Amino acid sequence: MLGFSNLDYIAFIWFVAAWAAYALALDRTLYGQRGLNTRMNEYRERWMQQMLCREMRMLDGQVSTSLQNGTAFFASTSLLAVGGALTLFNSSGDLISLVAALPFGAVPTRLQWEAKTLGLATILVYAFFKFAWSYRLFNYTAIMLGAAPPASEQDTPEAQEYVKTAARVLADAGRQFNRGQRAFFFALGYLGWFIGPLPFIVTTAGVVIVMWRRQFDSAAQRAIVKD
Repeated sequence: MLGFSNLDYIAFIWFVAAWAAYALALDRTLYGQRGLNTRMNEYRERWMQQMLCREMRMLDGQVSTSLQNGTAFFASTSLLAVGGALTLFNSSGDLISLVAALPFGAVPTRLQWEAKTLGLATILVYAFFKFAWSYRLFNYTAIMLGAAPPASEQDTPEAQEYVKTAARVLADAGRQFNRGQRAFFFALGYLGWFIGPLPFIVTTAGVVIVMWRRQFDSAAQRAIVKD
């Protein structure tokens, strides 16, 4: 109906499959447990343990606020990006001519361009929802910090269970934030489709390689493994 070529469909299927496979490998496999994101959960639990030992918890409140502010920034950015993607509808004619002049540019129809733009906006909306939920979870964590048992009760079973619960909520907040960032990265790969299906395949592969290296072969990951 939209008149996409077979190569366009192959490139799009490759994009969806790469995103799904990367997400499943990172979140659902034993290999993914070696990733930087998952290993940070251990430090989140350590943080909650240290928080429980402190009588004065201003430092914990400051860290929590910093996490909330960072997430709010990304949520606001994703909304601006959605607005920017939607403005592509109004300037599709000029942009189509620009893409056609590129060496690997494939000339799309106006309907194809608008379909691609709608796909980009959908990815960015997904990112916004992930960042917004992450912000809410960080807010819940801040409430749990305020409701934590006093340091004098840190060795009680109830306090230790409270630490584990707070750490799980904090880990979920981090997980949702990571998924929002992942959507941002794949949105960058998706931009290759506006040039053509072959660049789309290449940019998607490039995004996966970059994210994989950061998770499993970065200096930060090696430092945490050593620790």
